[in-house]
Amino acid sequence: MLTSFGFVSTALNLYEASPAKTMTYATYQKRDEKERTAQLLAITKNNLERTLRVLHYCIAHELPLHRMSSSIVPLATHPEAAWDFLKETKKECKEIEKLVKKHNIRTSMHPNQYTLFTSPRKEVTLNAVKDMQYHYDLLKGMGIEDRSYINIHIGGAYGDKPSALERFYENIKLLPSDVKARMTLENDDKTFTTQETLEVCENEGIPLMFDYHHYMANPDDNGSLEELLPRFVKTWENTGRPPKVHLSSPKDEKAYRSHHDFVSLDYVLPFFKLMSNYTDELDVMIEAKQKDRAVLQLVGELEKVRGFKRMSGGTILM
Repeated sequence: MLTSFGFVSTALNLYEASPAKTMTYATYQKRDEKERTAQLLAITKNNLERTLRVLHYCIAHELPLHRMSSSIVPLATHPEAAWDFLKETKKECKEIEKLVKKHNIRTSMHPNQYTLFTSPRKEVTLNAVKDMQYHYDLLKGMGIEDRSYINIHIGGAYGDKPSALERFYENIKLLPSDVKARMTLENDDKTFTTQETLEVCENEGIPLMFDYHHYMANPDDNGSLEELLPRFVKTWENTGRPPKVHLSSPKDEKAYRSHHDFVSLDYVLPFFKLMSNYTDELDVMIEAKQKDRAVLQLVGELEKVRGFKRMSGGTILM
């Protein structure tokens, strides 16, 4: 199984490289119209330039995957401050497009936990649609919307999972078809299990973003990995991409759901060995707090495992 690795948002080994600098609405309100527009644009350009730096870092370390920050554009969807962020950032977006396509970097984004489609409140759903559209528009502005994915969770259960799922199926109809086509769904560490999320994915034709740590924290009563993994792989069949997983390991037994700074080899090795029975290729997004450092450490440890061979900086043949 050829396994490719990536990390989230910023490279900690780079100086001042966070692509998620922002401006609060309170600060926005204190500025006059000219000043606030200039500041929003300056922050966005800076975030895009830092995204480019991080992409160059991925290329230098031969890491084929990268999840870009969702906070590149401050106040992009705020009802009182939304602005045309693509108009003045064409140059930066074009540079990202060239880099991503030239080096075939598999990109993604992950809206925050408030982007959900199970709420009984209509305004929450409308905001979720707006946020998904923002992510899609940003990717489209970069010219990489057809090769990127936008990952979310199903949402909250609100004390009644069947009713929440009914609302998901109804509310997701509000999502434009081109946006939905770039969407993945991830299993939860508390609420919707892998099997429950997988059923939604199968019903809606959406790839499952399988999170191993979440599965271990919130296992299915009637669904073993041996049963679930082949179905997970099948959801990716017609995407032109390898199936993709999120990997992290627990901070400790007491704070099991919290992510550790790094990824424990002992924790993930059984998963890799099992996964190799169901696919010849796998994409892995590392969600450890030490980001790029955690990826490089894990890949370095994996190449020392008997039967594993490092094919490049960020790919392992298992």
